[in-house]
Amino acid sequence: MSTILVTGGTGNLGALVVGRLRDRGHEVRALSRSSAAYPVDLRDGGGLDAAMAGAQVVVHCASSPRGGDDVAAGHLIAAARRAGTVTNLVYISIVGVDVVPFGYYRTKLRVERMLEDSGLGVTILRTTQFHDLVAEVTASMAKLPLVPVVPLPKGVPVQPIAVEEVADRLAELAVPDPAGRVADMGGPEVRTLEEWGRAYLAAVGSRRRVAGVPLAGRTYAAFRRGGILAPDRAAGRITFGEYLERRERGTGRP
Repeated sequence: MSTILVTGGTGNLGALVVGRLRDRGHEVRALSRSSAAYPVDLRDGGGLDAAMAGAQVVVHCASSPRGGDDVAAGHLIAAARRAGTVTNLVYISIVGVDVVPFGYYRTKLRVERMLEDSGLGVTILRTTQFHDLVAEVTASMAKLPLVPVVPLPKGVPVQPIAVEEVADRLAELAVPDPAGRVADMGGPEVRTLEEWGRAYLAAVGSRRRVAGVPLAGRTYAAFRRGGILAPDRAAGRITFGEYLERRERGTGRP
């Protein structure tokens, strides 16, 4: 079995990937700043060389919408080169990073290109938005003070996917042989963010009304055109409704 390093190994996606790989018998090193065994700070590369020693596969799940993913990737690539044992660096990206001019997406695309130009063996998987993100966006907007409705961007189609299905796919790809850019992965249904928001509010027992708010700019236009969709790659099976049912029952994830 391979020795596999997972960045963001205690996060929403990374922790699931770690569990699946350990279930398959791999030695897995879960990296995070708070890890007792492998404390790593990707912002400056601290601790990376020790964690990378002898690893054959790296699954890069760590990410921050606040910025710095390209800096972190630079440190990760440099450490993998120094280790000399890494044959496959698996990266989770987002559908639409090449067509939606959103700052976070542009950084994700930059990381993809850094990996492709690194000289290392790489595997890149792009997926649509997670169910969790749709729920979190709606919940956040519902908390706005002195706002009688829940405002969401108007007419933006979203194809949410279950994070556990993405974890399954990453575990499949975490093998010594790199696969390059693999097929995108999307959820089973496409609805507008407003529709998903109404479904979330109904599931949590809220009677608040969703209001679609038109926005300006190229980024919003790209979202409205379906830039974050992969309708021909609807590989996910768990619907948003099923996700909400599990969430409300508190049964967790498989």
